Amino acid sequence: MTRNRTVVAALLMGTSALLTPAAANAKARHSAPTAREAQLEARIQKLEAALLQLRTDLGTAHDAQASAQAQVQAQAAQVGAVQAVATAAAQTAQTAATHAEATATKLAALEARPAPEGMRVGATTIRIGGYLKLEAANSHFSNGTVATNTLGRDFYVPQAIPVGGSASRVQDFSAKQTRLWLNLETNVGSHTLKGYVETDFQTSAGTQGSQRTTNGYNLALRRAYVQLDRWTFGQDWTTFQYVAALPESTDYVGATEGSVFVRQPLIRYSAPLGKGLTLHLAAENPEAGTVTAGSAALVENGTDRLPDFAARLVYANPHGELSLAALGRQVRVQNQAVAATAGGYGVSGAGKLFLKADKSIDLRFMATYGQNIGRYVGLNFTPDAVYLPATNSLADTRVFAGFAALRVGLTPTVRANLIGSFQKSEFDSALSAANIASLNKQAWSGAVNLFYSPVKPVDLGIEFRHGERELESGLSGKLDRIEFAAKYSF
Repeated sequence: MTRNRTVVAALLMGTSALLTPAAANAKARHSAPTAREAQLEARIQKLEAALLQLRTDLGTAHDAQASAQAQVQAQAAQVGAVQAVATAAAQTAQTAATHAEATATKLAALEARPAPEGMRVGATTIRIGGYLKLEAANSHFSNGTVATNTLGRDFYVPQAIPVGGSASRVQDFSAKQTRLWLNLETNVGSHTLKGYVETDFQTSAGTQGSQRTTNGYNLALRRAYVQLDRWTFGQDWTTFQYVAALPESTDYVGATEGSVFVRQPLIRYSAPLGKGLTLHLAAENPEAGTVTAGSAALVENGTDRLPDFAARLVYANPHGELSLAALGRQVRVQNQAVAATAGGYGVSGAGKLFLKADKSIDLRFMATYGQNIGRYVGLNFTPDAVYLPATNSLADTRVFAGFAALRVGLTPTVRANLIGSFQKSEFDSALSAANIASLNKQAWSGAVNLFYSPVKPVDLGIEFRHGERELESGLSGKLDRIEFAAKYSF
């Protein structure tokens, strides 16, 4: 429409331009207009009026077009603004989604990470742990009685099996084996400094509470050491012992007569050799547990002048662990101004082999042989040496001991253990039968147990054990014990 009006206006303007000069010339030639000229003049006036109207309409059309273009531009600007807002919103949503995804990933990583343990005191992390344990044992002794509040009533001690008496049966409950430990760790530059303290109430010396009233027992030190990188200083399991091989049992030890079992002060250096191999070298506290010929009473002499030296090589891989240990020592007895000494040595092999890939079944074992090392094996079942006052000398003793234990996981929460253990003593041929008649010749035991863990920190176990002890004189005794244990570890 606007284009048509523009064309018409152009035509009229062109016509007006042509007619106006002609009319002017005619007027100049004739002073009085004719009728024809009057008509032409009237037509020209009409054309001029129409032209003026067309010009007015054209201006109005231009204004309308400009307004429409302004509206279109405004609408376009609004659409652009909306699009910009939409784009910004989309970008914000994308950023939020990315942030949410990253947050979810971090949260999942935090949830998968083990919860931090312990508390911080300065630069040191402190962790507290241990377990609470109740043990209830019903014991039948075939040849005698065992005094109340003694170790032979609390757990299996083969040398405490009575011989040469009448049968007896006793019932005992105890929480003495409850254990508490404190673990410390501090980073000192590129070094790691660790400390460890462990206690229980089982072997404390001194006055104990009465079972009739309070059943109070003294706190006893088990282990207390500091580790700086590869060095250990303090009281720990002897380097001659491989603790990982000990069987699972309701008892305090489990396979007593066949086990190397000593905790004592030491200085130890541990060196990783690569490919699962670690070498441990130690100088440890010496002590001689000897007897005098004709007596079975053990004497702690306290006159040693050299430390006991121990070494252990450990190999570990996904299929199990193996240990080979050696011990060298001097046994010394001081009798007034004269001292008697004897050398001692021992070797011990132990391990734990996983019989299934998920480690639900394993075989644990230990075998030990040595001369004058009695206090290291079976809680000193065999003396370190026999002192002969007549010659002021020490007669050698030899020990061979071992155990094997099969652990079978029946379900994720139920497992069973089968344990067999023994020890045999041999004495120097220079000793007469009368010199050693009251000493232990051998002992063995077998046990089977069943453990149930309704939740991870709780273990409920029941165990049956049969043990026998024989003296060099031929006297013997037997023990049959049914034991229940409930333990909460934390």
